[in-house]
Amino acid sequence: MSYPRILLAGLAAFVVSVAMAYVINDIWLLRLYRANAWAYRRADDVGKLVPIGLTMQALGSLAFAWVYAKGYEPDKEASGIAQGVRFGLAVAVLIVGFATAWNYVTQPIAARLGVLQMLAVVAEFGICGAIVGLVYHPSRIRVPRATENYDLRG
Repeated sequence: MSYPRILLAGLAAFVVSVAMAYVINDIWLLRLYRANAWAYRRADDVGKLVPIGLTMQALGSLAFAWVYAKGYEPDKEASGIAQGVRFGLAVAVLIVGFATAWNYVTQPIAARLGVLQMLAVVAEFGICGAIVGLVYHPSRIRVPRATENYDLRG
C-alpha cells in the first residue's frame, strides 16, 4: 500500500467530487431543489456551514482512497479504472442504502428529487472510483531501462 498514492488519489477524488457536486446540485437538480426549498436550509444558513461540509468531504475522499487501496488487487487483469469503478459503485450502493434513501424517507421532498439524488450518488461515486483507481493504480506500461549503449545508426 502506497500512502503517497493514497494521498494523491484522495485529493483527486476530493477535487472531482466538489466539481461534480456543483454540476449535480447547482445546475442539474437546482430547479428541483428550488421547488422543494421549504424542506432545506436557506442559502445564507448553508453558506455558513459549507466549511464543515468541505472538511468532511476532504476527509471522506481520503478515507475512500484508503479503503480502495486496502482492497486493491494488483494481480488482477482489471485496470485500475475498472477496479475503481467497481469499488465506487459498491460504495454508492452502501451510501444510497444507508443514507440517501433515508434522506428521502425522512425529508418531505418530491419523489423525483429523491430518486435523482440516489442516481447522482451512484454516478458520483462511480466516477470518483474511476479517478481513485486511475491515480492509485501503478502504470502497466513498463519502460525498459537500457543497461547498454545501443547504436541506433544501424
